[in-house]
Amino acid sequence: MTSKIFHSDERHAIEARIKNFLNSATDVLSAGTAMSPRAAGDAMQELLSANFKALLGPENCAEYSESFARRAMADLAFTDPSGRYYVVDVKTHRLSTKFNMPNLTSIERLARFYEEERNYFVILMLSYDVEGTKIHVHRAHFVPVEFLDWECLTIGALGWGQLQIANSNIIAINDTNTRRAWMLTMCEELLEFYPKEIGKIGERITYFERIKENWLARPDQ
Repeated sequence: MTSKIFHSDERHAIEARIKNFLNSATDVLSAGTAMSPRAAGDAMQELLSANFKALLGPENCAEYSESFARRAMADLAFTDPSGRYYVVDVKTHRLSTKFNMPNLTSIERLARFYEEERNYFVILMLSYDVEGTKIHVHRAHFVPVEFLDWECLTIGALGWGQLQIANSNIIAINDTNTRRAWMLTMCEELLEFYPKEIGKIGERITYFERIKENWLARPDQ
């Protein structure tokens, strides 16, 4: 079920509209919040939430939602006129920071979400700097997760595994990648990742067995 947004020039048009919209915004930050990446990220997300449906355009958005629980996959979501459902995770990266490794989603949650072919998990990555109190977005990437090349992704040891961008300064886009190929690579990555985690757990068990024996040998105080 191919998305017109991501398999045409429409994706780039949306990226350009998002970038131009944010760069034209005024009074987004104050002198007190300009130095805070969190404040800037929250301000951009708030602006987008209120205007995202218009930025997508009626040809791409039939229904739109911006109300989600804090731990949900999405910050924004919409359905296109053909019934495809997109959840959008907004990520911001201040270019003046040296390193940033954002979490995207749970591997298990993504696998369940992608059981339905019409679903798209979309990353909106905004790379920006702040000039005075004005936000300047240099790059906007609006892509389904399967367009993120695995060379820029990693898996963190949380729950079933947490999909992460390894370094926000390096975003590798492969828009010829298919979902099937990307998901198969994800499975291969996990089948290498889990045995390493089992090895770590074995080391931890051994360590705390030693700690237990140490405490068993001590008198109560």
